[in-house]
Amino acid sequence: MASYNLKINGKAVSVTIDEDTPLLWVLRDELNLVGTKFGCGIAQCGACTVHLDDTAVRSCSIPIASLDGANITTIEGLAKDKLHPVQEAWKELDVPQCGYCQVGQIMTATSFLKQNPNPNNKEIRNAMNGNLCRCASYNRIEKAVALAAKKMS
Repeated sequence: MASYNLKINGKAVSVTIDEDTPLLWVLRDELNLVGTKFGCGIAQCGACTVHLDDTAVRSCSIPIASLDGANITTIEGLAKDKLHPVQEAWKELDVPQCGYCQVGQIMTATSFLKQNPNPNNKEIRNAMNGNLCRCASYNRIEKAVALAAKKMS
């Protein structure tokens, strides 16, 4: 076991844990940040998406040993006093059905819109392509990302 220092949602935290423990389980089991979901465990579904220095990454496949000193944002830290514009768009368009994948969808969308604030529909579809939704809410997800881009401009 080793100690790792991270900045999670703007706060400095230290954890002592096995070096090969994935970030997902550090967040959920050690820090009680359970908004990030476990889906597949092989970085294919997107349910576990968080931001690593503002870039969307799959937390289920990143060992904590590679993250000492990293800046991580989870869904709990996405917005401070009010909803993030992406969250507002999700709510406005009533995107989720079961909701399980939505945290990963929102985290992917917010990272994407930071990099591309004025995307077209094809760019949105391509950016969101790696996040799976069992309820097939893809059309509403695409519309919500476009609405969020408008809200953020």
